Amino acid sequence: MKRSELSEFAVEEEGFKLKIRRGFNGLPVVSSGRGSSHPFVPGPETTPPFAAAAAPAPAQAAAAPVQTVTPAAGQDEAGVIYVKSPMVGTFYRSASPESKPFVEPGTKVAESTVVCIIEAMKIMNEIQSEVSGTVLEMLVENGQPVEYGQRLFKIKQG
Repeated sequence: MKRSELSEFAVEEEGFKLKIRRGFNGLPVVSSGRGSSHPFVPGPETTPPFAAAAAPAPAQAAAAPVQTVTPAAGQDEAGVIYVKSPMVGTFYRSASPESKPFVEPGTKVAESTVVCIIEAMKIMNEIQSEVSGTVLEMLVENGQPVEYGQRLFKIKQG
């Protein structure tokens, strides 16, 4: 964006919106179709320019919609929802290695509660719950690669 002197870029396709604009410190601010911008939080494997920029000034990140699936009849417990990965990337339980995890088993979550981060192409995407309930189980380990549609969390609705 700096090279081409762009200050804002937006794409919309089939109901999905992505808008990137330069922030006050020159780092990108990324927002999704939900109309909100979220801070970029570098993970443990960020490149040196991001790591250096993260300390003095906050950077920005994207929010990715969470995919949930209702269990098939007879297969799973009633009222249990699985939060699934909306993308391929690396799963992180917390904003940084020193931070506490966003959620643990037993944590009560509301709709739009950030439950994890998935890093894809050096962009940290906050994954939000779309249901209210209690986290029953974490199905992925911190730092583990995840696939599109892979189950991340088991949540009891209610």
